[in-house]
Amino acid sequence: MTIACPYRIGSGHDTHRLEPGRPLILGGIRIDHPRGLAGHSDADVVLHALTDAMLGAAGLGDIGEAYPDDDPQWANADSTRFVLETRARLSRLGWSLVNVDVTIFAQEPKLGPVKARIRKSLAGLLELDEAQVNIKAKTGERVGHIGRAEAIACQVVVLLTRPVAATSDGLSAVAAAELGDRPVAQAP
Repeated sequence: MTIACPYRIGSGHDTHRLEPGRPLILGGIRIDHPRGLAGHSDADVVLHALTDAMLGAAGLGDIGEAYPDDDPQWANADSTRFVLETRARLSRLGWSLVNVDVTIFAQEPKLGPVKARIRKSLAGLLELDEAQVNIKAKTGERVGHIGRAEAIACQVVVLLTRPVAATSDGLSAVAAAELGDRPVAQAP
């Protein structure tokens, strides 16, 4: 049975190792640091987790399915492309973002001074007001791979919405489009 719902929540996560010789890019912002994140693309954990959350909220799988790390076309790719393509895909399906909540886990560098720049970058990429984007930074308190400054991780939660208008048979236009020719289970 398909239930039309005007809201969907998605959660995304990503972690990458820090290593010398790579640029550190978080949320599309290049950050001055002697080490950057290792990965197939630019390894931007913020944009990867954001892409993952958007895909998940819409029921479209995950970033590994959409942009596999064994596909040469994504080698050294700018992760803003993943966000922009996913946002366009959601838009074609009628979804729009309500808000984004980002938590970055990094022992170093200290992210307080760059949180506003990351927020502005994400708001621009997503065509949202900055008030719809929240950025939090947490350390690992010197515990685990984050606390030992071996890696940076990110978790993102997004809320999507799309209009739901009831049709004469009680289905929303969205549910009717999703069902196509499949039979509808009626509620008792």
